[in-house]
Amino acid sequence: MPPSRDLLRMTDAVLLPGFAGHTPPEWLRRRLSDGLAGVVLFSRNIADPEQVARLTAALRAENPHVLVGTDEETGEVTRLEVATGSSRPGGYALGVVDDPALTEELARDLGLDLAAVGIGIDFAPSADVNSNPRNPVIGLRAFGADPELVARHTRAFIRGLQSAGVAACAKHFPGHGDASVDSHHGVPVVADGGIEQALRPFRAAIAEGVRAVMTGHLLVPSYDPHLPATLSPKVLTGLLREELGFDGVIVTDGIEMTSVSGPYGIGGAAARALAAGADAICVGGESYDEATIDAMRDAILTAVTEGLLPEERLADAARRVRELALWTTSPGSTDGGSSAGGAEGLRRAEDAEPPSRTGGAGGMGGTGWGGGGIGMVAARRALRVTRRASPPVLPLTDAPHVVELAPETHMAIDKATPWGVAAPLAELLPGTTATRFAAGGATGVAIEDLLARITGRGLVLVVRDAHRHPWQAEALRHLLSARPDAVVVEMGLPHRADLGAVHIATYGAARVCGQAAAEVIAGTPIT
Repeated sequence: MPPSRDLLRMTDAVLLPGFAGHTPPEWLRRRLSDGLAGVVLFSRNIADPEQVARLTAALRAENPHVLVGTDEETGEVTRLEVATGSSRPGGYALGVVDDPALTEELARDLGLDLAAVGIGIDFAPSADVNSNPRNPVIGLRAFGADPELVARHTRAFIRGLQSAGVAACAKHFPGHGDASVDSHHGVPVVADGGIEQALRPFRAAIAEGVRAVMTGHLLVPSYDPHLPATLSPKVLTGLLREELGFDGVIVTDGIEMTSVSGPYGIGGAAARALAAGADAICVGGESYDEATIDAMRDAILTAVTEGLLPEERLADAARRVRELALWTTSPGSTDGGSSAGGAEGLRRAEDAEPPSRTGGAGGMGGTGWGGGGIGMVAARRALRVTRRASPPVLPLTDAPHVVELAPETHMAIDKATPWGVAAPLAELLPGTTATRFAAGGATGVAIEDLLARITGRGLVLVVRDAHRHPWQAEALRHLLSARPDAVVVEMGLPHRADLGAVHIATYGAARVCGQAAAEVIAGTPIT
C-alpha cells in the first residue's frame, strides 16, 4: 500500500537539504511547492547580498513559509563572507573581550544582515565549552573554556540575533568542547565528569528562549553508552526535552557525517534521529542532490511502516518545524529582551517592531555584509599584545616580509576563506611581501633560503594554533633562532606569549582579526 499524501508531506516537512548553485534547481522548487520544510545555504550558494535576496525570494515563491538556514557563526566559520573573510570575529575573540553587550550588538548586526536577505535561522552560536585546548574542530568557535563565560555570551548572542527576527540555534548539544576527535570523521566521547559543565551554556540558552538547538554527533556514556546524541532518545528526549525542558526545534548537525551515517547510511541515520527526538534533519554539506532527499524520505517512510518511527513522533516534528518557519517568516517575529526558559521562554514578542535597515540592496545600505562596523571594533578590543624587546620594535616603518604558516583546517571552515596578516599589512605598508608555508613546505632548507633573501628587512611570523601543529612550532623555533627581532602573530588559540620581540594574539583568523593585527604592526588604522 503506497504511503498517503499526508505522510509524504510530513516526511518532507522535516528535511533541510542543501543544493548546488546560486539559483534553486527545478527539483528543489518542485519539492518546496510539495511541502519541503526548507533549505540550508552553503558558501556555494552565496555570492553577495543582492544575489542571496533574489535566491530566497525565489524559494519563497514556491513556499511562502520556507525555513532558510545557514551556518554563519562569524569568525572562521562563515558562509556569507567566504570570498573575503568575515567582517566579524568569532566567539573566542568575543569571550576574550568579555563584554556581553558587545556580543549582543554584534549578533544583532549579524541578524540584520541575515534578515535583510531572507535567511530565517542561523545555526549559531556555538555553546560549546572549549575545555580541551587541543580540540580539533571547536577551538575559536567557542566563546571560551569557562562554562560561566560561555553561558553569558551564549545568552547575549541569542538575544541579539533573535531581536533581529532571526532564530538562533545553540550547538553542539550536549557539548563538543572536550572532544579530541572531529565528529565529521569519528565519534567523540564526552567524559562523565565534564557533562554538567558542558550543559551549563545550553541551560542558559534555553532560559534565554533560544528557538532551536543543534545536536552534536557525540557519545555521552553517562546518558547513553551506545548511541551518539543525535540518535539517542535518552539524550534528545530524556535529557534535552524532559530534564532541561527545551520545547523548541531540535535540529541535527549534518546527517551525512560519518559519525552517524557510517553505521546506518544517511537515510537510516535520519530516521533514527527523528525517532530519538530530533525535529529537523540537516543534510547537504557533501550530499546535496535530489537522490539524497529521495533516499532519506524512503528510509523515513520505511521506518514509519516498520514501527521504528511512530507516525505521531513524525507529526510532532513536522509541527515544530512548521511553527518555527512561521515565526521566521511572520512580520514582527522578534524576541524582545530576556525571556523565560522552556516552553514559556519560546513565546513570541507579538508587539515587537520588525527590525530593518534602510537603503541599499537587501537593506544593508549598499555596504555588503557587516556594514555596521561593530566587527572591527570587537576585533581591535580582542587583541592582546606582549612587547618583549627594548628598544620598541613596533610600529614598523618599512615594508616587512610576512611568513604565514597555514595548517589544514577542519571541514566546518570553507577552504577558500582567506586569512592572514600579509594582505592588510600590504595596504598599510606598500611593498610588504609574503611567503606562505603549508605542512611539509616549511623545511629547514626552505627556511634558510627564505632567511637569506630577506636579510635587513623586518619579519612578521603568522601562525594558527601552533600548539596543535608540531611542524608550525618547529618552523617558528627555526625562524626565531635566526631572527629574534621578529613579530609573532598567533591567529588561533595562543598557547604561549613569550615568542618573538612582540607577540600579538588575535584570537581568530577572520579578516577583521588580521586587519586589527596589521594596524598594531604598522601603527596606522585601516580606513
